[in-house]
Parts: sequence; structure tokens; C-alpha cells
Amino acid sequence: MKKAYKWSVVLSHLFIYLFFFQLIAFAEEGLTLEKKKDILELLEVSGLLTQMSYIKDGIINPYARMVSLTYPEVPDPFWDEFNKLVDKNDMNLLMDRVVLVYSKHISHEAIKQLIKMFSTVFWEEWKQKMPTISKEAGLIGSQWTQELSQSETFKNKVDDLVKKYELDKINSKSKTSHKN
Repeated sequence: MKKAYKWSVVLSHLFIYLFFFQLIAFAEEGLTLEKKKDILELLEVSGLLTQMSYIKDGIINPYARMVSLTYPEVPDPFWDEFNKLVDKNDMNLLMDRVVLVYSKHISHEAIKQLIKMFSTVFWEEWKQKMPTISKEAGLIGSQWTQELSQSETFKNKVDDLVKKYELDKINSKSKTSHKN
């Protein structure tokens, strides 16, 4: 009985020490109001805040296409209201979640250094041109994917690989074994 009591005391002390160690170790990296403000500034100066509108478009655009296909005649006031379906509160909820991710993975000091880095003239030019570059590069990537996947050369490479690994033979065996 005495031995069990000693172990419970030792374990409870160990638990208390570990608990306080975690509080001390992670106290600095919690999300303070100042860190949240700096993360929001980082998102602004890096241009990522502007990119958040693309996320909103990612929700709205598929529905807009669906509405347009289903209802060819749609009055302008509908679209005015439709474009407000994802409102500021929705975007603030997204921002709160994004801020938590940044807070979790980046120290406050690193955030401050990134703000300095992104506040340069060089970065301003990059922010201005980045959406156009991304759009053009994305289109080129899509075209390349389509060209490559539809080319005879690529299809022949896939066919050669199928033959090399005898996929027809392997799969015909598994079909007959499943029938039995």
C-alpha cells in the first residue's frame, strides 16, 4: 500500500511539473493581440490578403455558372445580391482561422522580420505583377497538361509501361480468380 502511495505522489508531481513546463515553454508563442495584428499586417504587405478574395471567388463562381446555365435571363439586382452572399463576417471567420495557422507555425519575431522583408519596393512590384504572372503561368500549365496527356507520345509511353509490367496478364488472372 505504501509503495502504491509513493508512485501516485511521484506521478502527480511529475504531471504537475510537465504541466507547468508546457505552460512556460509555450506561453510566448500563444496568440496575443499584438501577434494577431502583426499576422494581419504580414498578410497585407505580402499580398496574401488580396489573394483571399480568390478563395471567395472559388465559392461564388461555380454557383454563378450553375445559375447562368439554369437561368439564362437573370436581372442585375440578383447578381448584386448574389455577389454579397459571402459577406465580411464570413471572410473574417476565414481570416481568424488563417491567423491561427500562422500563429501556430511562425514565431512572432519571424513574423516581424517577414513584415520588414515584404515592405520593400522590390516586393511591391512583385505583388503588383504576381496575379498576372500566376494567371498566365496557370494557363500555360493547363495547356501543357492537356497537350501532353492527349499526345500520342505520352499514350505510347503509358502503353509501353502497361506492356512492360504485363498489366493485362495480371488483371486477367485476378478476374478469373475472383470468379471462382
